[in-house]
Amino acid sequence: MTRKRVVVTGMGVVAPNGRGLEEFSAALKNGTSGIKFFSELQELKFSCQVGGKPRSLDDVKNEYFAQDRLYALSDAMLYAGIAAIDAYRNAGLVIPEENSDEVDHDTGAIIGTGIGGIDVFAEKVYPALQTGRVRRMGSTVVEQVMCSSVSAFMGGIFALGNQVTTNSSACSTGTEAIIMGADRIRHGLAKRMIVGSSEAAGPYVWAGFDAMRVLISKYNDTPESASRPLSASAAGFAPGSGAGILILEDYELALARGARIYGEVLGTAINSGGMRQGGSMTAPNKKGVQACIRSAVVDSGIAPGDIDYVNGHLTATMADPHEMKNWSEALERKPTEMPLVNSTKSMIGHCLGAAGAIECVATLLQLNQGFVHGSLNCEDFHTEISAFSQCVPQKSVEKNISIAAKASFGFGDVNSCIIFKKF
Repeated sequence: MTRKRVVVTGMGVVAPNGRGLEEFSAALKNGTSGIKFFSELQELKFSCQVGGKPRSLDDVKNEYFAQDRLYALSDAMLYAGIAAIDAYRNAGLVIPEENSDEVDHDTGAIIGTGIGGIDVFAEKVYPALQTGRVRRMGSTVVEQVMCSSVSAFMGGIFALGNQVTTNSSACSTGTEAIIMGADRIRHGLAKRMIVGSSEAAGPYVWAGFDAMRVLISKYNDTPESASRPLSASAAGFAPGSGAGILILEDYELALARGARIYGEVLGTAINSGGMRQGGSMTAPNKKGVQACIRSAVVDSGIAPGDIDYVNGHLTATMADPHEMKNWSEALERKPTEMPLVNSTKSMIGHCLGAAGAIECVATLLQLNQGFVHGSLNCEDFHTEISAFSQCVPQKSVEKNISIAAKASFGFGDVNSCIIFKKF
């Protein structure tokens, strides 16, 4: 069976340095960091007291949802909901009326999350349990805690009758969700999919990472300098949060309705390194990473040299040098022959389960607008990979991009890679 072509017709984003495509794009071009200091983290004696959290949502959330609905939303649901409504409208689609009985059986949603509703559990469920006030938790607490709330919520907003589900693959979640949605359209199982991921912010979400000592703790006084991918002075990632949502459509459907097309999903791959050959729960097997990238290239039907730009996973940990070498090996290109590479995390931190989706939005914005944003805070480029420094701009540069690669690698030695083509 000939597989269907898949295109991106709408996007929405709620990120630490911008909400909406216009604001987020400007932040990327201008090198605007969304990393801030949180006094709450200091009071709780976190080593890392900085992070990225979407701001000013209190000013706009009532424009999206009625007060009774807001009461039933976790932060992850709120971020996903705002980003999805923006994406749906951006695609030129009309949100169905709440009182309508019609169901859209051609459209589904795959929206992922890494941590789920742990913040709601900590703030509502556990205190109520300990004080014997279980009946006072409210009737919506389960839907706020369950991981699938971020996709189920979309199912209700958009009256979706196709597959509606949530995936969770640590830091690979967002990119994986997009791939899973694209596969559904490719195989003729859906005509349109709402895809992406969302992650909440705050101490309950970030505490475990602080305990692991994988968060940055040296820049609490200068938060905008904290996220330092590819830097010799990188010493852990700055945690982030938010949501990125894409509208994927069957190419023929998008063409027939005259939709704006941001790009085509040319090829994809998902795999695992099996936690062998150096891979573990927290570290990737380099052979698995390289195989994932190569598989995506093969699936795209292109040559490795056709890729003009790479949006890396690049977290500001000891894995960064390994990742650059993996890209070089997988693309069969010497450091001096590499395409331009950047790390969106340098501005928004590591948004965990939401990272891949937000970074896919960033990738497609650069693909469409002809620029590659700078990677902040890597003036002291890591000496182990100094040969790659020429392919990592520190400030935005104009670049005509035809084909872009985006990959994500997560705890559990899991990998995902998408190749996008400019339409």
